[in-house]
Amino acid sequence: MLVAVAVAGLVAGVAGLSIAVVAHNRVNQVVDECGEMLRRQLQVASGSVDERAMRDLAIVHYDALKEMSGHRSFSLALINAVGDGIVVSSINGRTETRTYAKAVQGGHPVEMLSPEENQALRAAKLGKGPVVSMDDPLADFGNGDRTSARA
Repeated sequence: MLVAVAVAGLVAGVAGLSIAVVAHNRVNQVVDECGEMLRRQLQVASGSVDERAMRDLAIVHYDALKEMSGHRSFSLALINAVGDGIVVSSINGRTETRTYAKAVQGGHPVEMLSPEENQALRAAKLGKGPVVSMDDPLADFGNGDRTSARA
């Protein structure tokens, strides 16, 4: 019985340590990304960049429809230094293509974004473009971005 308790304690300790390492790495990533965002905002505040010029972009390629593969659909975010811009998405199928454009004001979408559109916008705000994937871990700052299924 004592051996079972010792083994259970060892397993729990290793699991706890593993969780702590993952959490530590994620915190370091978020801190680095926050620092980068602050640096970029200071550039704007100092007047060293044109606020109106499109300066950040990111594109996410993906398979939107089960009938096609090869990541032919995409979402593209283009924003300026103050976070105004657009997210353009093209959903490509075998027989038709649909294109959507959604406005962004102050870094926040005006209407709901799909997960792919949200990933493109977040990557552009972080300066992580031009090409990102849905698998790229990006900080979620809890900034009220509204996401939904494909709009």
